[in-house]
Amino acid sequence: MQWEQLLSLRRQGDTSKRLRKEQDDTRLGFEVDYDRIIFSSAFRSLQDKTQVIPLSKTDFVHTRLTHSLEVSVVGRSLGRLVGKQLLEKYPHLKEVHGFHMNDFGAIVAAAALAHDIGNPPFGHSGEKAIGEYFKTGAGQQYKEKLTDKEWQDLIDFEGNANGFSVLTGSRPGVEGSLRLTYATLGAFMKYPKESLPKKPTANIADKKYGFFQQDKPFFNEVASELGLISNKTGNDVGFERHPLAYLVEAADDICYTIIDFEDGINLGLIQEEFALEYLIKLVKNNIDADKYKSLITKEDRISYLRALAIGSLISDAVKVFIANEKLILEGKFPYALTDKSEFKAQMNDIIKISIKNIYQSREVVEKEVVGYQVINTLLDKFSSAYNNKFEGKSSNYDELILNLLPEKFVTEKMSLYERLMHICHFVSMLTDGKALQLFKIIRGIS
Repeated sequence: MQWEQLLSLRRQGDTSKRLRKEQDDTRLGFEVDYDRIIFSSAFRSLQDKTQVIPLSKTDFVHTRLTHSLEVSVVGRSLGRLVGKQLLEKYPHLKEVHGFHMNDFGAIVAAAALAHDIGNPPFGHSGEKAIGEYFKTGAGQQYKEKLTDKEWQDLIDFEGNANGFSVLTGSRPGVEGSLRLTYATLGAFMKYPKESLPKKPTANIADKKYGFFQQDKPFFNEVASELGLISNKTGNDVGFERHPLAYLVEAADDICYTIIDFEDGINLGLIQEEFALEYLIKLVKNNIDADKYKSLITKEDRISYLRALAIGSLISDAVKVFIANEKLILEGKFPYALTDKSEFKAQMNDIIKISIKNIYQSREVVEKEVVGYQVINTLLDKFSSAYNNKFEGKSSNYDELILNLLPEKFVTEKMSLYERLMHICHFVSMLTDGKALQLFKIIRGIS
């Protein structure tokens, strides 16, 4: 892969390649991407979507929105630091093409800002709840009428693939495309493959999938424009990652590892002594012991350690990326950057205690159970009513249910797959609170 092509400024709908000189000097092309994501309704909805504690009213606990903002900040730092070294290695990128290290930072920041934009309510259990409605619930009735890949999109519903639809508007009925640059879309695409075949490989890019069947044509267009390396077999679509996707992933890994841990400590789910024991291993070379001892509150002490830990992990991720840049460009680096981190063992220790004390805590488990019930009910009622209307079997109750759909979702879909994905998209774009409100209306709960 070539950096000149990977940094494409082309946008969805452009009829010709977009050149650097065509950009507004006050807002460089990649920075516009960030602005468009910030002002989108899909991004705003993240303020009421679960990060760790579902439906939490505790003001210091992170939502998807605050998490996404923090990941974008870490991503910007990663991009700039990597960009600085790449421009020194490939001076023609600056001298001929006019790229700046801030461009790398802007691309990674925008893609990182959007990394959770397609995730359903109630955290990752929301994805599982949608999938299980079709795999083991009432949605099983649709299996025989769909292709294998269409069915896999439903039973293995993926927030990353849904995010691609949200950003590109390539799915009918989704709010219009944000017209992001192809470079930013490439960095967003952590799993550049379709839902089938499932690849039991060690390649991190095969862990999940990145687009639904109805988004395949535009996904292919973006990959072709960027010059991503195809690894498809037969008629199956798959590519090696855009190099900057590794930095987006690293930013997310760093934030959820350290900041979820911090949330757990502030909630009292993890003892402060554990923070010192685990975080000190990440910051021992940078900590100012006198400053740490002068901090009075637990929150201040944890915040100080968290900031130093993130700084250590950023520096380490940049080092791993630059050391493996050649392999990454050749599509021969099947790892997350954190897999090769000198702090991998320490990060794994933190994740283990977070799983035990936070993700499996009673409060989280109880509200994930509620989330399953809410999502199952919404999918069942809306998909049944939507399909009944198209098939001419609508009851008065179906019509009432469909009247609860927002105006932009009131549209006809020709195929069963499109109708089911349309309802999945509607449910996935609900906030935790709105999903719960609709559930109560449907159940007749005051």
